Parts: sequence; C-alpha cells; structure tokens
Amino acid sequence: MNKADMQNDNERLERNLKKIKHKILVISGKGGVGKSTVSVNLASGLALRGYKTGLLDIDIHGPSTAKMLGMEGQSLGHTDEGILPLQVNDKLYAVTMAALLEETDTPVIWRGPLKMKVIRQFLADVLWPELDYLIIDSPPGTGDEPLSVCQIIGDVTGAVIITTPQEVSLLDARKTIRFSQLLKVPVLGLIENMSGFICPHCGKVSHIFQSGGGEKTAKEYDISFLGKLPIEMDIVSSGDDGKPYIYNHQDNPTSKSMMAIVDLIVSQVEKGE
Repeated sequence: MNKADMQNDNERLERNLKKIKHKILVISGKGGVGKSTVSVNLASGLALRGYKTGLLDIDIHGPSTAKMLGMEGQSLGHTDEGILPLQVNDKLYAVTMAALLEETDTPVIWRGPLKMKVIRQFLADVLWPELDYLIIDSPPGTGDEPLSVCQIIGDVTGAVIITTPQEVSLLDARKTIRFSQLLKVPVLGLIENMSGFICPHCGKVSHIFQSGGGEKTAKEYDISFLGKLPIEMDIVSSGDDGKPYIYNHQDNPTSKSMMAIVDLIVSQVEKGE
C-alpha cells in the first residue's frame, strides 16, 4: 500500500469511527464462559432500550454471533462505497466473519497480520449507520484480536469482562482486567455468567460452578460488579435457535437481570462522558 492509499484508508477509518458514539469491548480470559451469548444479549438489550447498536464479532476463527442472531448463512452486502452490515432489525446491525464464509464448516487458517487486516476492514470499510453503541465480541484471551481492535480504535469506551464463578476462570479474568488497564481501556465492570443452574423441572438453583467469585474479584480490583447470570435451558436453546433470549423471554427473571446489566453499562458509560 502506497502513501496515498494509506492516507485514504486512515481517513475512511477515522470517518467511520466518528459515526460510532460508544465502543465497548466484551472480553474473557478463557473460552467457554458464554461471552458471545452475553454479547448478543447485551447488544439486543441496548436495541430494546432504543439505542442504535452494532455488534462486531472479531472472533475470526470461531464466529458464533450470526447463528445466535438467526442470520446464519447470510452474507454481507456491498456497494461502491463499501460493505453493508447485516441488519437484524431497525436498531441492531451485525458484522461477523461467518458472513464471509461460503460454508459454516469452513475453517479460517490465518496468522496475526491477516486477522488484524480484516478487523481493520470491518471498522474502516463497513458502512455502519450512526451508532449509539458498538459491542465488540472478541475471542478469549489477550492476544491479536482484542489487542488489534484496541490499537485500531484508539479510544475504546470501555471493557466488559465475562467470567464464570470458579477460580480457574477467575485466574484468567484477572488477566483481562490487567490487559484493559495496561491499554488504558476503562473497565466498565465484570459479569459472573453461569452463576448457578436453574433446574427446568423444579426451578431449584444448583451452584455447579460455585458462586460469588466474580463479585469478590470485582471488589479486589475496585471495578463494578455488573451482575450474575445463571445457566438456563432457554438461554441455550435461544442461542441455538437464533432468537436472542432477551428479546423472547422479556418477563423472565434472568432476562430482567440482563436488562439491569444493560442499564448499569449505560449508566457507567454516561458517567464517564
């Protein structure tokens, strides 16, 4: 890329990012903690609150948000001006690597530089509308993808950290807190996911992964504890069916807990403005 092309690319990126008011990175120290499920429901909850919201899935190797949003198999459109995001509804838009693959089972076998390039393209070349919030669902860990997006954006509004209650998950959650602090990304708070299993037959809660570790870690690092979310069969089936739980179970206690977390995040963001 010559100097003129680089300048044009930088101008497109800057112009696009100016259309996005708040950029929130959702991260976890390890996989399997339900980060994408939380990301999809946070974005959907913001849309329900009337905020125009984008969901950017930067998990290049294991994108799952398209399936959870019911948009599996759909492709990103394009015009002469750039790439069109998937439109979930009038308030929610999404971009994911899954929308660039011909088959859902196709692996993406890329090294770091290619991943950084496509993440930059998602931010610079996608024709995002004017957004109140962009939720960025990153893969687990503190490697290429979250580092790249923080460096490309430069002014990430804040990070939301997802953990499960057991110590093996909290060990890695602490690393994501330090990662955010080292990159000068404000930590908006921590969510303890899979905090108890709700039996679909009797309604009893069993703490199969223990409980309370997330709140303890938040206190230890002096960050906000945003709340607990249990394992619930309807959350699992909603993700598999492509119907965000927060949309379709609005009267359930867990959905209300999710909306309370959405409201806390909005409050944290507005406090920092």
